[in-house]
Amino acid sequence: MKRSKQWDIKSAMVLAGAFHFLYSCGRGCLMPFLTLYLRHLGLSAYMVGIVMGTQHLICLIWHPLSSLLARHHDKRRVVIIGSLVCSAGLGLAFLLLPPSGDATGASICNSTSPLAPRPTTEPANSLPVSHVTVPPQTSPTGTPSQLKLTVPAQNLTGLATVGNAFTTIVQSSSESGEASATVSASVERRENYNKGAMNFSSNTKESVAPHRRAARFQRHAEVMKEEEAHYESLGSLNGMDAQHQLFFLVLIVIGLWEIAAAPLQWTADDGLYDYLDFVDATDRHGRVWMWRLLGGACGVFGVGLLVSNLDCFLFGGTSVPRGAVHFFGYALLMLVVVPEAAFLPLYLNRKQVLQRGGRTNNGVKALRLVRDDPRAILCAVTACLVGAASAAVEDFLPWQIQDGGGSELHVGTALGVALLSQVTFPPMLRSGRVLRILGPHGRILLLGAAARALQCLYYSFLRGPWAVLPAQALDCLSAGAFWWALEAQCEDVATPGTERAVRRVYQALALDLGAGLGSFAGGLVVQRFGIAVLFQGLSAGLGLWCVILGLLQWKVPRQRRINYSRLLAADASEVSDTESEQERDWLDKAIQEENSKNSNSHRNNSRQ
Repeated sequence: MKRSKQWDIKSAMVLAGAFHFLYSCGRGCLMPFLTLYLRHLGLSAYMVGIVMGTQHLICLIWHPLSSLLARHHDKRRVVIIGSLVCSAGLGLAFLLLPPSGDATGASICNSTSPLAPRPTTEPANSLPVSHVTVPPQTSPTGTPSQLKLTVPAQNLTGLATVGNAFTTIVQSSSESGEASATVSASVERRENYNKGAMNFSSNTKESVAPHRRAARFQRHAEVMKEEEAHYESLGSLNGMDAQHQLFFLVLIVIGLWEIAAAPLQWTADDGLYDYLDFVDATDRHGRVWMWRLLGGACGVFGVGLLVSNLDCFLFGGTSVPRGAVHFFGYALLMLVVVPEAAFLPLYLNRKQVLQRGGRTNNGVKALRLVRDDPRAILCAVTACLVGAASAAVEDFLPWQIQDGGGSELHVGTALGVALLSQVTFPPMLRSGRVLRILGPHGRILLLGAAARALQCLYYSFLRGPWAVLPAQALDCLSAGAFWWALEAQCEDVATPGTERAVRRVYQALALDLGAGLGSFAGGLVVQRFGIAVLFQGLSAGLGLWCVILGLLQWKVPRQRRINYSRLLAADASEVSDTESEQERDWLDKAIQEENSKNSNSHRNNSRQ
């Protein structure tokens, strides 16, 4: 007799949890800081908004299509492993993009350094400068040269700071054979220096040895040659300035990267659900989301702490900025997840697929169910608006923190606190007291939208990098309560077999469509009016919609479908005291009606 195959559900859930934890950790290393890196490259606000919005719209189309193709051809594991490897390689392609305009490696470092000074009224480029001419000296080639230093007129105490500055050297030869070098040094201070102007005179020759100065100049000249080579490659695109050339290159790279990375999430989620569905353990599928939040929190906080403690440039003073650590960490964790993906619990029942027709029509059914229910339409509009506001916050809140004097450490801590606060909401619901206070899920949805509006209003008045932490704790309501209310709405609207499809509809509206529109609009508003106006507008818009939503929920009647299959599968211990009696009454009435109909039909048949 053939021995039946044993299914180890606990080991499968542990492996799936570790997979999603590491994958979310890798995403947390890069995605929250991507807008900061694009800003440091020299892209403007509306360009960053277009880039991020394009990324969300690609996910809107490619998520369901890639999941359907992987399921139809039974290539889920190949798709997952290929997505991990390709996304790791394409993520590193961002490091090949040169900065545009005045965005250089030094500005990337100093603008995010917690010790770098911040301008109060004028930008650093508008500071007055002083020109100092050093007497002629002998150059390394033996010809007389003249050095002209252009430095900000600030209080300095030593020439050692000039060695840490980003120095531009331009050498030219005159007709008489004499060479002249112009050194433009833009010094970013790392500490407050004492008062007193520094006088560059003949003591310059005595303070710095000629051979050290020549070696330093040669090193900076090599760096500038590399950057000039990058600019020449950008200059091959005729009719555009360097900034727009870089913008189109970023669009191409991020499009290819998102095409490679997008199929993983839905494909892995569908494979795990089918696995648990085959062994009648789908109730455990909802536990995976906690590992995603914990992994994202660890990734965003860990990489923020690491980058903030690094030097300006990596690998012993090369031209690679420390912001590249985000991409290195992402690529490393994606490759670490590959062995786990090879053993990830996936299952596909071919007979069930043929019987059900592949579930190709579930998405259309879910859209019809949402369209036919007035309260479901209100939830869909709310999901789109809250998703747009959340995307705008995710894109430009790091800019607001950075403008207030923050670094990667502040950004990572703030986003980590937000993710951890989302974990705390579901345990609060288990006691039952929160539901009794807040009422039905319609009120909880309204509460989540109102909490997001309060967060946006608070962000517009930030006065320091650490001041963002109290508002981040509200993510327990603005994200945790909001998604719980959408889940409850899905259970009310969906018919047996369409629960996941309805849930995917709300996720696409919030995370893809709404997020894309929010990124597009947010970039334009920040470019035109500023970040503070963006947050104030989001707060006003969400507040107005909360008032309208409350009135409409009061007018629209609530219609709830009775899902008998869910009631039969529900465990008595997991049902709360307040809802158990009602659900038992519904089930008893349904059974009595069916018995009465059967008895009447038997009587009629017997009479005939």
